[in-house]
Amino acid sequence: MSSIPTVNNSLLTERLYLAEPVSVTMVRLQLMTNDVHITPEGLEAVKKELDQLTTVRRPAIVAKIKAAREFGDLSENFEYHAAKNEQGMMEARINELEAIVKNHVLIETKPRTGVVDMGSTVHFSEDGADQETYRIVGPAEADPKAGRVSYESALGKALIGHRVGEEVEIKTPNGTYSVRIVGIE
Repeated sequence: MSSIPTVNNSLLTERLYLAEPVSVTMVRLQLMTNDVHITPEGLEAVKKELDQLTTVRRPAIVAKIKAAREFGDLSENFEYHAAKNEQGMMEARINELEAIVKNHVLIETKPRTGVVDMGSTVHFSEDGADQETYRIVGPAEADPKAGRVSYESALGKALIGHRVGEEVEIKTPNGTYSVRIVGIE
């Protein structure tokens, strides 16, 4: 005999069918209701993008939709559907940015302590490779290509709390590697 418990399949099926679909945007907004750690520069960039979307892009998309309606039958009107899709994506981004502004917690620059913390710019090298530099920021403004990593990332988590000269082991899903911290700003 097996010790695996039996499941009432009809009850399980009923629960699956009754479950309401959840959009990615709703999940993002629910996650965004928590504190959003962000640098003053990052917050300024978010406010600037929000202003651009609400004062320039939103009216432009409304004008596109109005013009596309004049082409006639909406069921086969590609321009109309494309503009409505663009509007939906833009409104989702506006909601996301508004949540960041509403729930932001500033990452303040602290006096130099010699220890990596949120807001620190860290210079490190990996096994004789060229030196790399990243600033530890919140997830909302993380952009590794621009030199900003989240404190929630594998690199950010590993670097926080360490000092210049220390060897730090970074654990990623693809494996583990070590870096040596050569500078902190």
